[in-house]
Amino acid sequence: MAEDKVRIDKWLWAARFFKTRSMAAQAVTGGKIHVNGARIKPARIVQPGDELRIRRGELEFIVIVQGLADKRRPAKEAQLLYEETESSVQQRQETREQKRLEAANKMYGPMKRPDKRSRRQIRSFTRKD
Repeated sequence: MAEDKVRIDKWLWAARFFKTRSMAAQAVTGGKIHVNGARIKPARIVQPGDELRIRRGELEFIVIVQGLADKRRPAKEAQLLYEETESSVQQRQETREQKRLEAANKMYGPMKRPDKRSRRQIRSFTRKD
């Protein structure tokens, strides 16, 4: 399971942060992955103890590398490769809660006058023909 040297793109794929290795490499070259606060290239070697800042869409994970793997294993084993920091977990939960509240507000958004199409639908629905 453990290797001496593993590339960052291969490790991100094996740890199941990205679905494919090429997607992991694109994220690294795009500046979405930082190791110990520095921007890196896909060929960078990962070592246990490295702090990774991984940005996927609106989510950001801050993890500490615990183990190395160059092959994709089941999710339970992949979770053993890293440890997520408490601040990262808390920040993701706050973001999730904030998005949930925003979605609830959109559902009960400001009422506006019906447009022409809506008025026709209302008339056809309420007519007693």
